[in-house]
Amino acid sequence: MTVRRTLLATGLAALLMQIPLIASAQKMVLKAADVHPAGYPTVMAVESLGRKLETASEGRLKVQTYPGGVLGGEKEMIEQTQFGAINLLRTSLGPVGTVVPEVNVFNMPFVFRDIAHMRAVIDGSIGEELLARISASPAKLVAIAWMDGGSRNLYTKKPVRQPADLKGQKIRMMGNPLFVDTMNAMGGNGISMGYGEVFTALQTGVVDGAENNAPSYFTSNHYSTGAKYYTQTHHLIIPELLVVSKFTWDKLSPADQALMKKLGREAQLEQRALWDKAVADNTAKLKGAGVEFIEIDSKAFREATAPVRAKYGAAHADLIRRIEAVR
Repeated sequence: MTVRRTLLATGLAALLMQIPLIASAQKMVLKAADVHPAGYPTVMAVESLGRKLETASEGRLKVQTYPGGVLGGEKEMIEQTQFGAINLLRTSLGPVGTVVPEVNVFNMPFVFRDIAHMRAVIDGSIGEELLARISASPAKLVAIAWMDGGSRNLYTKKPVRQPADLKGQKIRMMGNPLFVDTMNAMGGNGISMGYGEVFTALQTGVVDGAENNAPSYFTSNHYSTGAKYYTQTHHLIIPELLVVSKFTWDKLSPADQALMKKLGREAQLEQRALWDKAVADNTAKLKGAGVEFIEIDSKAFREATAPVRAKYGAAHADLIRRIEAVR
């Protein structure tokens, strides 16, 4: 009986040892989504990741991209990713802050001095720490990389040079109370709205303006609605995220998980080079289309948003000090 039990246990152990091998041999087509259109830096970086993943896995793992918001707005796509309907998602950090509050430290106005400061932070220990916090949270999202979202600036139908110029203007903000509070502090009336609704809202006067980086402002065609004043406030410098659904992640072998993390890091750096080129190219196109770029000293806007940083930064005081110390 003892010998029989030993043989049975040995056989069971051998079977269990084979399970990761079976999982690692599994073929999967990962559905990747983005609100941005084909040819946008984030979409191109994920497409590159997909090609590398297919090669490295000898065709077992493939990525099929769905750009242009065809699977919904970011809020809806985050929800789909949480339930496994979307496997790989590039998303703005703003809506993630509503499900993983820790990331709101990056969402606060003027928390970064400039783009170079933001990149130094996300490339270092703080960036790794926040990716790990997202992955360990109950949000069912595994964060594998940061991506560049540039600095966000105002675009309006009337020129804005100081906070008083925003009085009475309805400005679209991403879906996070922190951003609505930021715009209200800056002097405007913050309106939470999905990205896909902004064009029509600008056309019809539901909002008087919005805020975003130059590539998004151009590729969304928002400048054609009459919002042709682009004020360089740099009020938000927010990195973006590349996340894998936890349901998908748990189906990958440890080796495939390590591969995804490696390719995510490579995508982070590839997207950055694509991003810098897109900013230069799209800025030139916007100016050629008659958009007026208004350069200002953003000190007044920074001072106006101090209460927002005090309100939302209280829980992250130590982390904010560490961010400020990064050079």
